[in-house]
Amino acid sequence: MKALIRHIPFLRAVFLHSITAFGGPQGHFGMVMKTFVKERKDVTEKEVLDYNSFCQLLPGASSTQVLTLIGYKRGGIPLAILSLLIWISPACIIMGAFSFFINIINPAVSEQIFRFIQPMAVGFLAFAAQKSFHLAIKNTITWVIMIVSCIATVLLFKTPWVFPILIIAGGFVTNLSDKRIPEKYDRPKKIKWANIWLFASIFFVAGVGSELARKYDLPHRRPLNLFENTYRFGSLVFGGGQVLIPMMFEQWVERPKNERVILKNQDKKEGVIEIYRDEFYTGAGIVRAVPGPVFSIASYMGGLAMKDKGFWWQCLGITLGGIAIFLPSALLVLFFYPIWHNLQRYVIVFRSIEGINAVVVGIMISSTLYMMRDISLINMQTISIANIAVIVGTWFILSYTKISSPFIVIACLLLGWMW
Repeated sequence: MKALIRHIPFLRAVFLHSITAFGGPQGHFGMVMKTFVKERKDVTEKEVLDYNSFCQLLPGASSTQVLTLIGYKRGGIPLAILSLLIWISPACIIMGAFSFFINIINPAVSEQIFRFIQPMAVGFLAFAAQKSFHLAIKNTITWVIMIVSCIATVLLFKTPWVFPILIIAGGFVTNLSDKRIPEKYDRPKKIKWANIWLFASIFFVAGVGSELARKYDLPHRRPLNLFENTYRFGSLVFGGGQVLIPMMFEQWVERPKNERVILKNQDKKEGVIEIYRDEFYTGAGIVRAVPGPVFSIASYMGGLAMKDKGFWWQCLGITLGGIAIFLPSALLVLFFYPIWHNLQRYVIVFRSIEGINAVVVGIMISSTLYMMRDISLINMQTISIANIAVIVGTWFILSYTKISSPFIVIACLLLGWMW
């Protein structure tokens, strides 16, 4: 209990981060750099860059995994889990609530209030890229890796495998040099083998159970099908929400219309999960304007999947969606990070880190450019000038003032409301 009380200021910071972190994983990383590195000093710039590089190798929600690792560093697995729950809960609750009120949402009002959130997120990402650049780009080879990664990511941004492939390639390239050797590291961390066994067991049992429930037409099997679908997404998605949302669209919007699927389930009492196209698109738009992880869209989809069964069933769908999408990320990161930490004592991995970090900086720069693509900047209209001002102003405040991230978010929301 005393240990928990000692971490209350940190958990309060996690909660404030969860209700003000807009802009997806790229924007979240900039806010992490501001809040947990520059202001609170929970981790160093090098540590958070290493966390981000490592999480890019794993499937799941990368910004969630980075925050989980910060909690893990401060207080072990108990604080990591508590940090995870505090981080995901507001977004999942908000998105789940939207599944009840989908028919009364006014998209125009929402778009106006959040119109400067994307430029703000670009400013956060530019700040993070600048800080990471000074830390990771130190010689010719890291410059080359960064530039190649930046170009490749811009061209293949929507290809989910581009991130792990680039990271592996970057680690390989810096291993061609024999100049760098590991420094003294902390003692090896204990590997929690139960995490990977639990991850694999849930994946197997959920998959087999879902198919058997469909085959034998078990009553009220939809929650099991929903859990299996969502857990599978969380286990296999590389590239964040931009990859998760298309996978959900194929599974729950397009697949139910397939003639083979219709024929396979025509005699069943309860058909496959189906979500209407317009409701899906509305949720995919709303989640971009909600603080917290983009993966929280699973709570919204879970609510829609169970909407026809009544209030409590819909609440169950919201809960299952949120748990199933984030559980694989947590189990994987808490299992693999101790292994990654221990491997850093070896020369081959130590040399790889330099290239991996350079790749991540390239990805951050390209993400900044990619996010700017949909922002009006060059028309020299009033809104274009305002967007440029928000981007530059956000970067300047983060770099040269002590103003906290939540106040920047509030200011941008107010600006959108008054504009």
